[in-house]
Amino acid sequence: MTKPHPIALTVIIGAVIALGVLLALAGSQGGWTLSSSGPLPTIPGFAFAVLLTFLVQWFAFIPSAFAQTDRYFDATGSITYIVVTTVLIVLSPSVDVRDLLLACVVIVWAARLGSFLFARNIRSGGDDRFDDIKTSKLRFFLVWTLQALWVSLTAAAAWISLTSSSTAPLDWTTWVGLSLWLIGFTIEVVADVQKNRFKTDPRNHGRFISTGLWSVSQHPNYFGEIILWIGVLLIAAPALHGWQWVALFSPVFVILLLTKVSGIPTLEKKAAEKWGDDPEYQRYQARTSKLIIMPSKNTPAQ
Repeated sequence: MTKPHPIALTVIIGAVIALGVLLALAGSQGGWTLSSSGPLPTIPGFAFAVLLTFLVQWFAFIPSAFAQTDRYFDATGSITYIVVTTVLIVLSPSVDVRDLLLACVVIVWAARLGSFLFARNIRSGGDDRFDDIKTSKLRFFLVWTLQALWVSLTAAAAWISLTSSSTAPLDWTTWVGLSLWLIGFTIEVVADVQKNRFKTDPRNHGRFISTGLWSVSQHPNYFGEIILWIGVLLIAAPALHGWQWVALFSPVFVILLLTKVSGIPTLEKKAAEKWGDDPEYQRYQARTSKLIIMPSKNTPAQ
């Protein structure tokens, strides 16, 4: 495989940073700002959140690049959600119930997923997706920069609401959103636990999981994650106005990322290499929903 040219990588990195700047500018409209009495300029709260997100990834990149390790990649992403959300709550000129609710759902999700991914990385010894990437500092830097944009876009609905100057009473959108978050979070956790138990059982070595939630969806953990971020948007929605509706990109981005980019396509490619010629796997694919949890289809016997 031909490696990307350094100039091309630099252009892509610049484009990713530019998208982060545009997101920060749009989401900061109508939000509170951090005033400064010193030489530093005044900065909107949401723009500060995006800036802090990029700085955390770049700081973590330095030791990771020298050690050529991806061990702390996922953990850094999750820690960023927790740190930035907490900082916004602390710096906010006023905190209401909606703010606390949004902070809780983001922090709980990030803490659970981050600890799960970190433990998985320790057990497996690393993520093979980074085998070639981490040997090139520029390519590795691009990955960390992409994670900064990924975190910013995913958390955009919550962070824009936390930094919005508008307030609104809790209404039906809050409770529908919280219900969706609870459903999605539960699905994601149960799916991860089921797959982890399946893979750690020596009897299942070399086999694919098709039991539990995985019998009614090929990617139930991704379905749960999509549902919970739609829930976060609904909780945040009453506090949004004008350009702050760029927060709509939060669940849209999650959907596109998981279904078109690094989620399902990557896993299906690996699965095809392992079990593509296996009739049992072919039947599983034919009868089981790709993403949405639903009853399996009846397929004729082979």
